Amino acid sequence: MDNNKKIYLTKEGFAELKHEYDELVNKKRPDILARVSQARNMGDLSENAEYVASREELTFIDGRIDELEIILKQAIVIRDVKTSNHAIKLGSTVTLNVNGKKEIFTVVGEWEADPENKKISHESPLGKVLIGKRVGEKVQVEAPAGKITYSVVHIK
Repeated sequence: MDNNKKIYLTKEGFAELKHEYDELVNKKRPDILARVSQARNMGDLSENAEYVASREELTFIDGRIDELEIILKQAIVIRDVKTSNHAIKLGSTVTLNVNGKKEIFTVVGEWEADPENKKISHESPLGKVLIGKRVGEKVQVEAPAGKITYSVVHIK
């Protein structure tokens, strides 16, 4: 992970990652440490599956804690979006028309992107072309099936 890259998060996204961090540090890691200690007391570590499994889980949790520490330290929280100039920016919720069908997306930082829940990264192909666009403008995105044209209907 690039330690100098800006990480954009909404208030909600920051709170979710902070909650995950607190949960890992204050609950899951101590529980795993207790399991490692118990498994260590069972004898021969080379044939102790519980010890190996709990050590692997501890390594994974420690890695995620380190990752979250970097993210939270570098995070730039997107404040309430004001659309005074009515242009799409990080944090904007946009209604798009694609092939006669309306779709609503929220433009978020890459760590919050969740396409299933219509949260798209500002660095995704669609997110990149939407930034700065206004109601009535059209954008095209190259997709595996060909070019898709989106029309901006509403920005919130």
